[in-house]
Amino acid sequence: MNQKAGDTIRREDRIGYGIGGIMAKKIKKVAVLTSGGDAPGMNAAIRAVVRAALSSGLEVDGIRRGYMGLIEEDIIEMNAMSVTDIVQRGGTILYTSRCPEIKEKKGLKRAVSVCKQHNIDGLITIGGDGTFRGAQDLSELGLNTIGIPGTIDLDIACTEYTIGFDTACNTAMEATDKVRDTSASHERCSIIEVMGRTAGHIALWCGISNGSEYVMVPERPEANDEKKIIEKILSKRRVGKKHHIILKTEGMGDSYKMAKRIEEATGIETRATIIGHIQRGGNPTCKDRVYASAMGARAVDLLLEGKTNRVVAYRHGKYTDYDIGEALAMTKDVDPILYSLTKRLSR
Repeated sequence: MNQKAGDTIRREDRIGYGIGGIMAKKIKKVAVLTSGGDAPGMNAAIRAVVRAALSSGLEVDGIRRGYMGLIEEDIIEMNAMSVTDIVQRGGTILYTSRCPEIKEKKGLKRAVSVCKQHNIDGLITIGGDGTFRGAQDLSELGLNTIGIPGTIDLDIACTEYTIGFDTACNTAMEATDKVRDTSASHERCSIIEVMGRTAGHIALWCGISNGSEYVMVPERPEANDEKKIIEKILSKRRVGKKHHIILKTEGMGDSYKMAKRIEEATGIETRATIIGHIQRGGNPTCKDRVYASAMGARAVDLLLEGKTNRVVAYRHGKYTDYDIGEALAMTKDVDPILYSLTKRLSR
């Protein structure tokens, strides 16, 4: 846990059920929250947590607005009907927020105190790396915590799947198809910006699925060579290519300024389209519904097994789990085979 000097956790600060903290107490009630950016499929995970917990004889609470809602005690009792007809809905019925207070000792102690008041024995958190850091810190204070990776960016290194990625890719792919139609009609160059400040997985997948000529991702800084892109555009024009699609992440510079520079250098009308938050919404795909459901149920099982400070993951075709600290220490690259493929297929 990240602590300031002198911020050691006293024994009396722990939630306290014997030497093992809450681990020594049989799980009777769990709570679930969503934190950080929303992602299609979060509702499927919430539903699975609630239904799996109820089927195991547990009580379930829902915490609205993430860690902020936990600190402010915005907690509701959940039952089977609470999650009826939500599996197909985008967003999160529990709402979400970002909570700077959960990074501080005062906020953490308040969160643990609220859990104790509500007899919450285990907390399941759905979100990204910031969500997991909060869960790790709460675990240090004795609260059983399990994380489920919910982020459209696919930037959690311990898992090959994160909730929302598949839907976001399909949304961005469909939008890019539509832009390509008008780009071809006007013989334009189009820059399509997708989400991913530090992760290029959506751009990479859409680059291949949309047949884009150029893909720019932050993991490959050399891909941001505008001079080479301009040379390739001009070269393709000379052999009859009438329109061009550049797929890039939001973390690769200002798309509108880039469009202006390319148009000035090539004389080809160039437009930038930022797909934006449309990627976060919409009905989740079948994959996001099924995988999110499996992860939600697995999170409940981990708590029942007496585990804490774990992240549910999907790796090598199996659902597994990792220590949160270990998971946060891992790094992730874009798939080198897929990245190489974008270059081979865009010749």
